[in-house]
Amino acid sequence: MKTTLTQGKENLVNINMVIPAAEANTAYNQAVSRIAQYINIDGFRKGKAPKAVVERHVGVDRIQQEALEILVPKYLGQAIYDNKLDVISQPAITNYKFEAGKDVEVTFEVETRPEVKLGEFKGLDVKVEIPAEDPEAFDKALNTFLTQHSSMELVLDRPSNETDTVVFDFDGTCNGEPIQGGSAKGYALDLAHSNFIPGFAEQLVGHNIKDEFDIQVTFPEEYHDEKLKGQPATFAIKINEIKQRVLPELTDEFVKKVSQFATVDELKADIKDYLEKQRENIKKVNAENAVFKQVVESSSVDIPQGMIDREVESLKADYQQRLSYQGIDWDSFIKSQGDDSSFNQTLVEDAKVRIKNSLIIDKISKEVDVKVEQADFQTKISQLSSAYGLAPQDMLKQFGQNPDFLSTLSQQIVNDKVREYLISNNTVEYVEVKSEKQAVEA
Repeated sequence: MKTTLTQGKENLVNINMVIPAAEANTAYNQAVSRIAQYINIDGFRKGKAPKAVVERHVGVDRIQQEALEILVPKYLGQAIYDNKLDVISQPAITNYKFEAGKDVEVTFEVETRPEVKLGEFKGLDVKVEIPAEDPEAFDKALNTFLTQHSSMELVLDRPSNETDTVVFDFDGTCNGEPIQGGSAKGYALDLAHSNFIPGFAEQLVGHNIKDEFDIQVTFPEEYHDEKLKGQPATFAIKINEIKQRVLPELTDEFVKKVSQFATVDELKADIKDYLEKQRENIKKVNAENAVFKQVVESSSVDIPQGMIDREVESLKADYQQRLSYQGIDWDSFIKSQGDDSSFNQTLVEDAKVRIKNSLIIDKISKEVDVKVEQADFQTKISQLSSAYGLAPQDMLKQFGQNPDFLSTLSQQIVNDKVREYLISNNTVEYVEVKSEKQAVEA
């Protein structure tokens, strides 16, 4: 087999192969036999029709295409290997010449990985911002634990306050017309964590059971319903119940009853340990992101349009799937963005970032000879199993049905190892950044 390469535009390469006539003839006869197995020809059992009859029935072109499917994997794979091509997309036949008794000429177009010009990726000094420690973090975590085991009790002797849950009926109108979906009976609203229209929950504070009154609100300008955007509305309210959250008393007996801990001290020690690990994880993630960002900014790569187009389609498919899970129609979502072209441009920019990041990680992994071992797969599957709350064997069973699972898992492992390498081979200085609240209090 003879092979010649010609460089196309951007990262496209044309591979011209000349396959010996004898090999092509053998593949052609195999193709005839293969096709004869699944076509019906009057007067012949499947697989028993002579070659000439099969040729007349399906056409020589169809048989030649089948023969190429037999020949191509072997010869194309060898050509890619011999020429050390880093192919990133499915090769496409652009031309072929297949004549009986003659060598076969086939031309493929393949897309190769674009060259990355790496900047410095080791020996760097990187400042990493991390949140300053929250002195209230422990108390908040402990309160969250107590809240999870709290109870709701009816309030009979006072008006509602901003931390209560109010059960009420409401009926909304806008410009004198009923609001579609704007009424309900016995609706329970946590006033401290309301997702209603701004100003709604606040007007339920200070009222007693059986109170009936109107509240006035204005729909936000960015509201999803065009008819209601920026419009004033009136809601008729009737308070049915007021409930307050009552936290349990923190005792050894309570802790032992609701958790795996025997004492309050054990619970508090676990919370402190969790917060420390959480902080260390934040430091690690921020450091990885900061170092990688500096490496990306000092590196360059010309991303071919074909790669961008495919990544945009992939991102769009991800968006559509996530929206469908939320019951949101794609066309309605695009309409809500106001400008289809600006959304597409956002996808293009996101695609460029993802592609560049991926190419740089791949380049570094080759530079430092990252290897993926069997133990790495076991560790990753264990991590995923823990995150999804599944046994490792169940995780493998679910994801193993996806043909891309192992490839995706392998890429995640490479990503992790490259980021670990960057942290280990660069100097990181952590800088604590106070929140707005902490800055004000200071």
